[in-house]
Amino acid sequence: MFVDIAKIHIKAGDGGDGAVTFHREKYVASGGPDGGDGGRGGNIVFLADTNLSTLADFRYKRKYAAKKGENGRGGRCNGKKADDLIIRVPMGTLVKEAETGRILADISDDQPVIVAKGGKGGWGNTHFATPTRQTPRFAKPGLPGEEYDVQLELKLLADVGIVGFPNVGKSTLISVVSEAKPVIANYHFTTITPVLGVVRMGEESSFVMADIPGLIEGAGDGLGLGHQFLRHVERCRLLVHMVDVSGSEGRDPKQDFETINRELKKFNPALAGLPMIVAGNKCDLTDDETVENFRRYIEAQGYRFFPIMAAIAYETQPLLNEIREQLSKLPPITRYEAEPAPLPDESEFTKQEVHVEVHDGVYFVEGEWLLRVMRTINFDDSESLQYFQRVLIGSGVIDALKAAGIQEGDTVSMYDVEFDFVE
Repeated sequence: MFVDIAKIHIKAGDGGDGAVTFHREKYVASGGPDGGDGGRGGNIVFLADTNLSTLADFRYKRKYAAKKGENGRGGRCNGKKADDLIIRVPMGTLVKEAETGRILADISDDQPVIVAKGGKGGWGNTHFATPTRQTPRFAKPGLPGEEYDVQLELKLLADVGIVGFPNVGKSTLISVVSEAKPVIANYHFTTITPVLGVVRMGEESSFVMADIPGLIEGAGDGLGLGHQFLRHVERCRLLVHMVDVSGSEGRDPKQDFETINRELKKFNPALAGLPMIVAGNKCDLTDDETVENFRRYIEAQGYRFFPIMAAIAYETQPLLNEIREQLSKLPPITRYEAEPAPLPDESEFTKQEVHVEVHDGVYFVEGEWLLRVMRTINFDDSESLQYFQRVLIGSGVIDALKAAGIQEGDTVSMYDVEFDFVE
């Protein structure tokens, strides 16, 4: 079964905890702290696999979790970092945050992409030793790994998409111009999944063509399997609109052409703006006057028209030559950039719950909401830092620190960030 959309839950591994240990050795007095750091949790990594063509495997397994990093040990031994969890998906898969639709990754080449980062390991008590704090009896716990509900969407990577009503000859065309072997029969919806074929035009010239299953009126609104099929046209650089010029099924070719264009625009207005070539198939079932009449109608709208008989590959070469010529002038296949997480609204963080603990003069601040905010902060950017400062004031963190007795110059530790307190 062809599946091109799936929802799964991914959880990167938590970081290991830092160790609180002290050096013990005969004849060595006051050996000092020697607790090691925790190991990093495993990342969730997505990798394209050319042997996969659908997302069907994700119907049976919905939860993916990487392992936690090892805890630190004595003798300054750091915990082992956990292995990354690799999730293999078909080439052309978009990974989106399910709740917001934010694009996390576009898996369109053979490079692995980290979608959820494992938590950093906590510091052992070795890091907290100072001339005035020689026996720190505390360490940092590991940070939790990132966690998302994600939606996977497969959008085929094809240069050319063939669109049109069912049974107009799309599968026949791709079978005669490429090595693809789609199911071909004289009834509607013979093709129920998109089919890719590589069209070779010479030793160093080729392009990928996609046979998009037949569309019907209302496809743009999801009628039939419209949304499922139209999704695969979005990456195409060029469309070949195939029409049965003979009207062999009792439909008007002109109305067919207008209907499909209307459904493309309804689904995504950008599709209506894609370059398009019109192929008039089944010319042997009608007379020359009908074909020429349809040609004038198409060319009046600014499109190139090619009459063909796909079943016997008649006049398909001029069509392929025109496709190659147009592709040489067009930009490459669309690739989607990952979208950064937006900064939360400051008004969300008025008087939040804050937990402050003091260990040997270090003020540890924790809160689930605080960790969520910190993941969106770029600490190398001044504007982002100013936003973070306003959140700390508005949420009550600064007031909580003052209530705990913090003084100018004392150390504040918030998960993996540490700084001196300044009034």
